[in-house]
Amino acid sequence: MKPTFCQTYVLYLSPPSFCSASPAFYLFCWPCSCSTCHGWGWSCVLTGCCLCKWLRYQIQLPRNMIENSMFEEEPDVVDLAKEPCLHPLEPDEVEYEPRSSRLLVRGLGEHEMDDDEEDYESSAKLLGMSFINRSSGLRNNMAGYRQSPDGSCSVPSTRTMVVCAAVFVTVISVIMVIYLLPKCTFTKEGCHKKNRTMELIYPLATNGKLFPWAKMRLPSDVVPLHYDLELQPNLTTLKFSGSVKIVVNVLQVTRKIVLHSSGLNITKASLTSTGGRQAKPVELLEYPLHDQIAIMAPEALLVGQNYTVNIEYSANLSDTYYGFYKISYKDEDSKQRWFAATQFEPLAARSAFPCFDEPALKATFLIKIKRDEKLTALSNMPKKATTPVTNGIVQDEFFVSLKMSTYLVAFVVADLKNISRETNGSLVSVYAIPQHINQVEYALNTTVKLLEFYQKYFLIDYPLEKLDLVAIPDFQSGAMENWGLVTFRETTLLYDSKTSSARDKKLITAVIAHELAHQWFGNLVTMEWWNDLWLNEGFATFMEYFAMEEVFPELHSDEDFLNLIFKAMMKDSMNSSHPVSSAVQSSEQIEEMFDALSYIKGASLLLMLKNYLTEDVFQASIEVYLHNHDYGSAQSDDLWDSMNEITNGTLDVKKLMKTWILNKGFPLVTVVRSGRNISIQQEKFLYRVEPENWTSDASYLWHIPLTYMTNRCNFTHCVNAYLLDQKSAVIELPEEVEWIKFNVDMNGYYIVHYAEDWKTLIDLLKKNHTALSAKDRANLINNIFNLASLGKESLENAFELIDYLKEESSTAPLTQALFQLSLIYNLLEKKGEQQLAARVMYRIDNLLGNKIDQQHWTDNGTLSERELRSILLAFACTHDIRQCRTAAIGMFEKWMKSDGTMSLPSDLMKAIFITGAKTNEGWEFLLKMYSSSVSEAEKSKMIEALASTEDVRKLIWLMHNSLEGEVIRAQELSHIVATVSQSLPGYLLAWDFVKENWEKLTRKFHLGSYTIQNLISSSTSQFATRAHLLEVKTFFESKSEESSKLRCVKEALDTIQLNIQWMERNLAKLQKWL
Repeated sequence: MKPTFCQTYVLYLSPPSFCSASPAFYLFCWPCSCSTCHGWGWSCVLTGCCLCKWLRYQIQLPRNMIENSMFEEEPDVVDLAKEPCLHPLEPDEVEYEPRSSRLLVRGLGEHEMDDDEEDYESSAKLLGMSFINRSSGLRNNMAGYRQSPDGSCSVPSTRTMVVCAAVFVTVISVIMVIYLLPKCTFTKEGCHKKNRTMELIYPLATNGKLFPWAKMRLPSDVVPLHYDLELQPNLTTLKFSGSVKIVVNVLQVTRKIVLHSSGLNITKASLTSTGGRQAKPVELLEYPLHDQIAIMAPEALLVGQNYTVNIEYSANLSDTYYGFYKISYKDEDSKQRWFAATQFEPLAARSAFPCFDEPALKATFLIKIKRDEKLTALSNMPKKATTPVTNGIVQDEFFVSLKMSTYLVAFVVADLKNISRETNGSLVSVYAIPQHINQVEYALNTTVKLLEFYQKYFLIDYPLEKLDLVAIPDFQSGAMENWGLVTFRETTLLYDSKTSSARDKKLITAVIAHELAHQWFGNLVTMEWWNDLWLNEGFATFMEYFAMEEVFPELHSDEDFLNLIFKAMMKDSMNSSHPVSSAVQSSEQIEEMFDALSYIKGASLLLMLKNYLTEDVFQASIEVYLHNHDYGSAQSDDLWDSMNEITNGTLDVKKLMKTWILNKGFPLVTVVRSGRNISIQQEKFLYRVEPENWTSDASYLWHIPLTYMTNRCNFTHCVNAYLLDQKSAVIELPEEVEWIKFNVDMNGYYIVHYAEDWKTLIDLLKKNHTALSAKDRANLINNIFNLASLGKESLENAFELIDYLKEESSTAPLTQALFQLSLIYNLLEKKGEQQLAARVMYRIDNLLGNKIDQQHWTDNGTLSERELRSILLAFACTHDIRQCRTAAIGMFEKWMKSDGTMSLPSDLMKAIFITGAKTNEGWEFLLKMYSSSVSEAEKSKMIEALASTEDVRKLIWLMHNSLEGEVIRAQELSHIVATVSQSLPGYLLAWDFVKENWEKLTRKFHLGSYTIQNLISSSTSQFATRAHLLEVKTFFESKSEESSKLRCVKEALDTIQLNIQWMERNLAKLQKWL
């Protein structure tokens, strides 16, 4: 939107010299006061924008310049003496920021600053106002040009217009002459051959001195080569002490070494030069806002020389899930024990030891850990030696690591037991606390099989001599791929043959496959910066499901991947989405990259590419990529370049894939069949909400590798391919066909609209649904319900398509239909449309009732059959369909009478527990059993049942107790809130809980983390009224600026608006025909 400015131009001949743009772009600047500028600012006649907006993009001032607490006692200082051509600012003319911020300006510099837009705006206003207020006479002259009360600007006098026009012509002529002079920059001092650059604006360190760096990213003048790290955690005092020696190499002459440190009490710092015997004392400066410290050398550090930074420090073991943190658990004798573990990704290595905490700054590590002799210490590398230190204390020294990123460093100190097996020269071990050691065998067998598969597929051996997998009693993520020491939540590693379901086995296998894939994608080759996180997580997710299909085909993991893609597309269809590869800088932005798009969309794009290139070409491309960048870092383009080496000019993979990773969202392909001609057209699939919240899709053009099949399919030629790289095209078939289905097996990341052919496909499913694969049937269900939500297809047709489900027996289409119908049921129920919601449930009963009745209450059958049985019976018992609750309550009461000793079918535990928790007695018994159970799989099902009660007091207690971690661990909180928010009694409670505990939640889980994303999403996803929309929006606006700008907050608001839109579009129609 183009700004509107005052019509009176007051000429400002002296251009703002603090602007780094070419002088031609600010020849004419005039003061303006209008609604667009929100006050006084400079407007430019050529660019048509006011200075505050102009500076947001042209002068980069970091967030650290606008601080509240740090500068409370400091007067404003403006020192521009080093640049004589700059206009001096009088101290009394500097205008204060609304947040009572202070600005210290040492002069403007040649380095670019942090590009956070709000910081630019705040700083620009500060500087802009100073220039406007330079002269009271100028202010008086401008008084006549202010806006009138009605918002319009006064008309300038004829004299003013004539003067402005004359000076305009003069200055244009002068500048044209200047530009004809080679390499000349026009300043007050005349023409210079070399452009004078601006000096850097520096923040203040904690001691009040200038901190020598202003960016969030570290400077490039030194790089780390090696770390010697010594640690001594004390599991009695819950503190740890440490020392680190970092060998750095100097790339540019400097007197500073800037690195990361967070929450560490640094007691000593020194610097040693190469060959130097004596460490020299240094000045240490700290800047907590960016988690940075600066080592100020007494003399210049020389290019090419190595120096050693020596730092001693101490800290508390963290009570969050980040850094080096403590975990409390009860042993076999119910005594409290402590466990210390690490979680460094993405930005927490700096809270365990001072380091260069950026993924591209790889180094080698030698780690030594002092511990109680009764405990076990593990790290990335095998143990080299153990030596006694004092009574009861020993020190473990580990071998020097391979070159790796800081976020992959890991160590664990705890009472652990393990089982091991060797494969291909590497010792694989699985560790757990003693009472769980009998649940690790499945994980060990699975790890060995998958490790062997990956080594054969990549043609690169796993490079370490050992691989440890450790079950952590309290762990926020599912797992973490630390090189050589992979850490897991207990539910994703421990398998109990008596209580673990088919679904549990699939989850454990998938998580292990994911983390092992990271040993190559992420550890061996690491993304250069967090904007390309998808190179790590997208590849690991893709390989996870690919490996499971190859090694464990009986698990049918492709069906799970399909459902994940559907959910990722829901997120990606909103304007709050982001490209797979997105620019990030702040910690919140980096945390938010760990979402479904980096993982699932990234993986689905690789799946689409593999099918288009063919499997052999894709595999060869991966081998080239890994070999080209091993022990280094890479960007997205490096992957495409590796693939282009293999395609050898037959296909420009980079050109094709950039349309997918740099565009947010995905295409909608509309298909119109006319005889042998198939017209296809692409547009962006986007749920549009409020006009100000969505961006135009006119410029979006994907290169889409389309696949399609027809009724003419035969064994020799079934799937056809076509690359749609234009807005529209026509495919000419060799003969007319009865039907056509695009996106075969949902191997492409796009939705298809069949226009008039939907009726043909609906009839096909009714007559012969097996003509299409189970994945294709699930794909059609997903597409037609999404198109109905978009308004391009009727909801009545969507319901007609799923009428065939009475004949369906495959998991993928049944689960997708249940998912879509549950969304509608939940919206209607929360809206107060109880009768209409009951009619939706009646429709589900009519479609699936007979199938529910056919299920046996046992664990018999294939894994796929068992999983489908678990899904259907849990749904039926939750919604009281057929006689499900009668059978479930009978089994629950028998189990309760046996005091929990009776064996229950593991696949049906969820349905049985949910039903049993409906009564007060049953709920209390479940809670007691939860506290005493040693099976994490069983406890996970109990948690979901406890959160399914309709007793609001119990729900409130459950959420608060989990946050405090007293009986139920805080790692379960996200799952509990999500379950509570699904029920009618609980959905408002869940949102109230998030609101009331927001500060506690963000301290525990970190702003932007996956847990915070899930809490916001689940607690607001059921809202469908404008009152709730306003409430959610107002709440986050009242919080910190970082909170209100979270992408997940924008996504929550989009979701509520879409719910409102869906109800307005479909409620009346549903009432008529359902």
